[in-house]
Amino acid sequence: MDMQVLVLQRYKGPLERTVLPQPVPQAGEVLVRIKAAGLNPLDTKIRAGSAAHAKHPLPLVLGIDMAGVIEAVGAGVSQFKPGDEVYGMTGGVAGIQGSLAQFAAVDARLIALKPANLSMKQAAALPLSFITSYQGIVDRAHVQAGQTVLVQGGGGGVGHVSVQLARALGAQVFATVSEADVALMQQYGATGIDYRTFSVEQYVKAHTNAEGFDVVADTVGGATLNASFAAVKQFGHVVSALGWGTHSLAPLSFREATYSGVFTLAPLLTGKHREHHGKILEVATALAEEGKLVPKLDPRAFDLDSAELAYQSMTDGTANGKLVVDIR
Repeated sequence: MDMQVLVLQRYKGPLERTVLPQPVPQAGEVLVRIKAAGLNPLDTKIRAGSAAHAKHPLPLVLGIDMAGVIEAVGAGVSQFKPGDEVYGMTGGVAGIQGSLAQFAAVDARLIALKPANLSMKQAAALPLSFITSYQGIVDRAHVQAGQTVLVQGGGGGVGHVSVQLARALGAQVFATVSEADVALMQQYGATGIDYRTFSVEQYVKAHTNAEGFDVVADTVGGATLNASFAAVKQFGHVVSALGWGTHSLAPLSFREATYSGVFTLAPLLTGKHREHHGKILEVATALAEEGKLVPKLDPRAFDLDSAELAYQSMTDGTANGKLVVDIR
């Protein structure tokens, strides 16, 4: 049997609709009929040929996140069965077929049952964002109830999920956002800080009596990570998903604070610890079903024929929420 996919033959080239053989699940894999493919900024970097760390050789199928229905299971898979609705961060890097396709054979360790109260589109918007958030806020920073948490870039894909996760853990949450997202943070039970209006010194003084935040979760990198070192309290912790630049550690050291990084792609790239991604998504499912986790989606509809428009929206910054492509 064949399937429709979008293939990138050359970097910065078009996404070409192509017919490929439907994959067959190997031992430890499940075959998923993909219903929705979640797009991420990393996809645009891979497409441009500027994400060597993703190790995704040409020709390639983009799409890191997906949601769909299991069609068949490979040998050794007992936790899922045909008909199960699942989601996960399953490919689009490391030479693994991405989700801009009708089917994918995916490692069963990477997926979890989809939240029953979320649509396929909503579920496909969550995996990379939630896994990144969880690895920073829970695995690295060990956020506890009552702590003060600052999320840098709270209106972004990882940021708005980080805000909701920290709130679900009982933290007092603040988030740097654009003026347009201050109200959204309030809906999440957090305090939005317009980063264009207030300097680091001003918002640290206003919200922590100049003491600093217990945990600062950076989703922006660059100068914002430097600001995070200046915003953390004594003995506090800074975690970043984009700590790839060169930074002075002096502000962090003077606060006797600690730093850690998150590299969400590692299990896909190395094949190690993939089961942890599946377990993290089980937490996401529980939170979503409790009403504590809702992804913000761009309201527009995209399919395989109009996926180019979704990528253009990511590139030009006009997306208003997570972009998801319907796979029909």
